[in-house]
Amino acid sequence: MEEDVPERKKWEDLDNDILVKIFQTFDIFELTSGIAKVCSTWRYAACDPLLWGTLDLSMLKSNFIKIPLEPYVYVDARSDKTLTRVLKISLNLSRGNITTLIFHFNLYVRDDQLTYIAERSPKLKRLVLPAWNRIKRTVLCKAINMWQNLESLTMPSISNPPCIMEEISSNCKNFSELKIMGPCDMFFAHTLATCLPNLKVLSIRCSMLFKDALLIILDGLKHLEVLNISHCIIIEVPPPPAPRKVLKELDESILGKASRLREFLTCMDDVCVMCRRTRVDEGFLRWYKYEEGLWKEDEVRSLAI
Repeated sequence: MEEDVPERKKWEDLDNDILVKIFQTFDIFELTSGIAKVCSTWRYAACDPLLWGTLDLSMLKSNFIKIPLEPYVYVDARSDKTLTRVLKISLNLSRGNITTLIFHFNLYVRDDQLTYIAERSPKLKRLVLPAWNRIKRTVLCKAINMWQNLESLTMPSISNPPCIMEEISSNCKNFSELKIMGPCDMFFAHTLATCLPNLKVLSIRCSMLFKDALLIILDGLKHLEVLNISHCIIIEVPPPPAPRKVLKELDESILGKASRLREFLTCMDDVCVMCRRTRVDEGFLRWYKYEEGLWKEDEVRSLAI
C-alpha cells in the first residue's frame, strides 16, 4: 500500500505577507540583489510599500580621495556604478513610496543621481544628505522643488545658504526640522531666521557656533521648540582689539532667551568625550576618525538615525 506523499509547496506559493515579513529583515544590498527576479510572486512582495518607506543607504560609502579643487573629492568610478545600480533597483521597486532617504556622510552623490532620486521619490518627507560636494546648487534647488512634502533635512554647513533655504521656504510648507553638520556663522543664522521663521527643531551639535549667531537664532526663530547645541564650541567675538574667546559656560543673555524653548539641549563638559573631540577638531568634527555610525547620533530623537 502506497503511503500518501505530502504535497510539496513551492516558494512562489508562499503567502505574500510572510514574504514581506522576511524581506523586511533584509538590508539594502539584499533587497537589490535580484530577489524581485525570482518570480512574479516575489516581485510583487518586493514592491510592497512596507519595505520602502525608508531607503537607508547609510551602509554605502564612496571610495574617494580628497583633492585641492572643487568639488574637493574624487570618487572612484566603481563607487558611482554601485550607487547608480542600487538607486535604479530601489527606486524601481519602491514605486514612489519612499518617505525617508538616508545617505552616509561619506557617500558623494552626483547631480544626475540626485535628479534621478528626486523624480522618483515625490513623497519624500525626510532627507539625510550630509555631503553635497558634487551637487550643483541649481540641481539641489530643482530637487527640493520636487519634494514639496519635505519636513526634515540633515545637511552640511555651506558657505551660501540663502538659495537653498529660500527654495525650502517656497516649496516645502510643512518643513519643521533641520540639522546642520558643521559650523554656524552669522550669515547662516540670519538666513535661517529670514527664510525659515517657522522652524520648530534645530540641531547644530558638535560644531563651532558663534554666540551672536546663537542669539540671532533664539531671537529670529519665534516658533522654535527644540534647539540642540550639545558639544558645540561657543565663540564670543567682542569689539576689537579684544580677541575672540571660547565660552566655558552659557551666560544669562543666552539662557534667558532659551528659557521659552520646550527643550534646550547643551553639553559643555570638559570630561565629555564628544566635547573634547569637537575641540580637537576645531569645531568641524571629522567623523571618519571615530566609531562607525557615531555621526548618526543626535540628542534630538527625531533627528537620530
